[in-house]
Amino acid sequence: MTDESSSHQDVAALQAEIESLRAQLNSRDDAHEQVLWQLSRDLLAVADEQGSLANVNPAWTRNLGWSLDEIIGQNLGEFVHEEDREETLDALQNLDRDGSTAEFKSRMRTASGSYRLLDGRVDRMRGRIFIVARDITELREREIALNDSRDFARLALSAVSGVGAWTYEVASDCFFCDAAVSELYGIDAKEAARGIRREGFLANVHPDDRAALQSTMSGGLVRSGDLELEYRIRHPDGSTRWVLSRGNTHFNDAGVPVRRTGVGIDMTSQRDLEQQLRQSQKMEAVGHLTGGIAHDFNNMLQGVIGPLELIRHLVTKGNTAGLDRFIEMAISSAKRAAGLTHRLLAFSRRQPLAPKSVDIRELVVSLEDLIQQMAKETIALSVVADAEPCFVLCDTNQLESALLNLAINACDAMPDGGSLSIETSRKTISEKEARMHKDARPGQYVCIAVKDTGSGMPQYVVNQAFEPFFTTKPLGQGTGLGLSMVYGFVGQSGGFVTIDSSVGVGTVVRLFLPEEMEQADAAPDASVHRKEIGTGAGETILIVDDDETVRQVLQDLFERLGYRTMTAHDGPSGLAVLQSKTPVDLLITDVGLPGLNGRQMADAARMHHPALPVLFITGYAQAATANNSLDTGMQMLTKPFSTEALLDRVRAMLGA
Repeated sequence: MTDESSSHQDVAALQAEIESLRAQLNSRDDAHEQVLWQLSRDLLAVADEQGSLANVNPAWTRNLGWSLDEIIGQNLGEFVHEEDREETLDALQNLDRDGSTAEFKSRMRTASGSYRLLDGRVDRMRGRIFIVARDITELREREIALNDSRDFARLALSAVSGVGAWTYEVASDCFFCDAAVSELYGIDAKEAARGIRREGFLANVHPDDRAALQSTMSGGLVRSGDLELEYRIRHPDGSTRWVLSRGNTHFNDAGVPVRRTGVGIDMTSQRDLEQQLRQSQKMEAVGHLTGGIAHDFNNMLQGVIGPLELIRHLVTKGNTAGLDRFIEMAISSAKRAAGLTHRLLAFSRRQPLAPKSVDIRELVVSLEDLIQQMAKETIALSVVADAEPCFVLCDTNQLESALLNLAINACDAMPDGGSLSIETSRKTISEKEARMHKDARPGQYVCIAVKDTGSGMPQYVVNQAFEPFFTTKPLGQGTGLGLSMVYGFVGQSGGFVTIDSSVGVGTVVRLFLPEEMEQADAAPDASVHRKEIGTGAGETILIVDDDETVRQVLQDLFERLGYRTMTAHDGPSGLAVLQSKTPVDLLITDVGLPGLNGRQMADAARMHHPALPVLFITGYAQAATANNSLDTGMQMLTKPFSTEALLDRVRAMLGA
């Protein structure tokens, strides 16, 4: 063998050895790539140019929960949050040549329906798309938490928008805030970023909320810990914004406050939604109320119209025998209608009251026999009155009616018997307790508790118990106005009502009325001054009412009895008569009059005739009486009233 041939053999052998080594290396690289593909924590994938996933590594299953079979063959966009889908697919479509790359951040849907945030990159090589992405969900949450160690991040994350940060520097008395807070407060963003004096920062705070905000700010500079307050901003755009402000004070080593930092959150949308909900509930209650009124009034009006039409028919035929029975039917139905309006006025706290000093202990004891007669023999009644007299200022008749209503309800709740007790006691109501009840004020109260061992009520029934026309009794056995009347009367008298009830245990209803520290003088009895006269003696009565039928009926009644009458249809025309030279012995006036109400007209007339007797006839007396107070020589009669009651009152006032 020549040296040349030997050399060729050596080269061939070397080349073969090199190819063998290269094959071994390639095999090892493939093995290494397979190991990396299987174990990588990053989500790796290969897709076609349309985004269909041809292959994915197991990290997709570990992070998203889908099996490989559920992923491979699907388009990447199927897993992307709909708000991120367009941006992610655009990144794929923009890879127009090999070597192109693009980055994306997308929320990917998991098998459980939640989303994970992925930060990734896509590359195009040999007409295929290679995807590498990392799950950064926990990292992002940690970043947010680190950005706000005082838990403000939790509030920020719970709000969709309208969250900003502010800082108050004590030394300069200046606020610094971001654009979100500047927009929320309606102040210049550039000026606020440089620092704005406290007066300028708070310039748009609602005047009614400014004192509370200043107090909270002052308190935050003397004690540590989070402080928060919700208040209104009158924005320059004309809107009213609700702001929830939370902050914490930072002190130096000497314990001196140096700054407060916090967040402002726009709560306007939430408050608007709450208002809409309240309005919806209010309209539902109004619908329930009007439906109940319409139902009851239609029945009562039928009881009036039917007998009256029958009377007219019989009179036309000349058959007047037995008319009294139909007249009584009409009167009875009209009185029931009057009772219904009376209960409605009681619920709305608009009923005319005749308050006087009442010894609760004496009143409750006096009702014991009456309640015992109403109760079944299987019900044991006990009255436990306070040892000392306890006085309240209220309408005695209304209070008696309220207690009887409660006693009847208690008896109805014990069809198989039980025990009923009425207890009186004194109780001091603190400011904290007063805030729990509408219109209640701290102070000394007299409590009347009506307790039974009946069936009790679930909480949802207790929550509706005071609503008008709400009743748990069978149809026809209750109007649903008893408790609402009690609620309205007690509230109008300055008190409040509570109910505690447990199913199968019983119910306790407590009436709280403000205690009178000193017994008020009893009102003089008008009957003492009564001068009995069967008919009028020519006295002049001025009748002022905007209802023509009422004026005509009263005018005809008094003229038939020998009185002289004059009428007016509104306040100004009635006052013109009173200020003329025509003598008037008695003014009978409605309260709700056009122009001037009845009380205003009477007060103006009394400037010239101080001793003029005035009888208010009304069904809505709040505007006529100042805190239920009538001057000397003034009395009130509630519509509708009987002829006997009216004549009795007129005779007493003229006789005086």
